[in-house]
Amino acid sequence: MIIDISIAVIAIAFAVLVVFLVKVLLAAKDSLDNVSATLKDVQKTMEELTYEVKQTIRTVNDITANVDHKLKQVDPVVDSVNNLGIVLSEVTEVVKELTFKTKEVTGAVFERMKSTGSHHESAENPHGMVKASTPEDRTLQSYAATYGGKQGAWMNVVDIAANIWQRMRKSPSR
Repeated sequence: MIIDISIAVIAIAFAVLVVFLVKVLLAAKDSLDNVSATLKDVQKTMEELTYEVKQTIRTVNDITANVDHKLKQVDPVVDSVNNLGIVLSEVTEVVKELTFKTKEVTGAVFERMKSTGSHHESAENPHGMVKASTPEDRTLQSYAATYGGKQGAWMNVVDIAANIWQRMRKSPSR
């Protein structure tokens, strides 16, 4: 009889175990169904995203090509601005040198005019001009003889500036 009771208890326990296992398996099936549905949704979303990402990449490539084209069009302008900067720098240097040389030449010419004007005044040279040795000096003397006085001095300054300019143009450049 103990054996019969033991077999009955084992049978009942086995039946309870099977019932719980069936419930667990049904819950697992529901979970797997949910996971399967979720995976289908993810796959569909991934396909949509893949299409959109491809479209975005194509658009970015088009924009990049467009920007590259525009940059190539702007390159000559940038080069021109760079060249302009170099030229302006060189012009500034030339103007500095010209100004320095002009000051030197002007100072020397005025000193020469001062010193020769006070030593050589005579009846044949009433304006204190040096005897003309170059065409520029003769031009200066002709203005002094023609206009005399303050107006002649003004013309002297203009002629000296013109003379300096001509000498600077004729001097060898760098």
